[in-house]
Amino acid sequence: MANKQLTVQELETKAKETRRLIIQMLAKAGSGHPGGSLSATDLITALYFNVLRFNPADPLWPDRDRFHMSKGHCCPLWYAILAQVGYFPQEKLFTLRQLGSMLQGHPDRKTPGVESASGSLGQGLSVALGMSLAAKMDQKDYRVYCLLGDGEIQEGSVWEAAMACGHFKCDNLCAILDSNGCQIDGKCADVMGLEPLAAKWEAFGWKVIEINGHDMLQILAAYEQAKTIKNKPTIIIARTIKGKGVSFMEGVVGFHGKAPTQEEAQKALKELA
Repeated sequence: MANKQLTVQELETKAKETRRLIIQMLAKAGSGHPGGSLSATDLITALYFNVLRFNPADPLWPDRDRFHMSKGHCCPLWYAILAQVGYFPQEKLFTLRQLGSMLQGHPDRKTPGVESASGSLGQGLSVALGMSLAAKMDQKDYRVYCLLGDGEIQEGSVWEAAMACGHFKCDNLCAILDSNGCQIDGKCADVMGLEPLAAKWEAFGWKVIEINGHDMLQILAAYEQAKTIKNKPTIIIARTIKGKGVSFMEGVVGFHGKAPTQEEAQKALKELA
């Protein structure tokens, strides 16, 4: 399915609506993870509306591009996007985290459009590697995208997968690092320093593209450039702001895994109007 290409302004409008849905879902559920969902919103909005090849009427279409959200706690973002592109009705979003809902607190394959379960951090790049190698073995031209968190990449399993992706020259794979500088325990730099990020990924055989993860022009250009890279995987290191779009959440570690109250939600929605 070829997606209609949206303008930058249209994508920015979609991203704002996605942020509103995230706030509404989490406030209704009374639990969840706003910080990282909001920081990655622009990246995943652009991916689904202008880049990915997929068909909501046929979620298992063999030639679809694959997306895996390794930082699975940010699934409110994913669910909001999946509903907007037609995988299920938007009213289902407000069953988030309810018993029996198809929208659990971490992704599950019962949700249309979800390729594989996630939430155990550090595993997603290995899943994406498997998808990438399967495409090559089956001589398929679909591409594989994987969203990582910067706190997540402190885990050693990520670097084992990174080494293997470079070794197998997975040029159909694009990792997206939501580098918002925060994790559940505080600032990433204080918990376990990650820099120099670009040099580390390059040393593992990756093409590195560094961008402002809230600039739609840069995001779209990075995705397009990634498609042209041959004989190596690509990682887009997107510098973002935790809680982006809501002033009292931006850069605040406390909103990593704390849903807004009804009062906070109303204040956030006014800012996102």
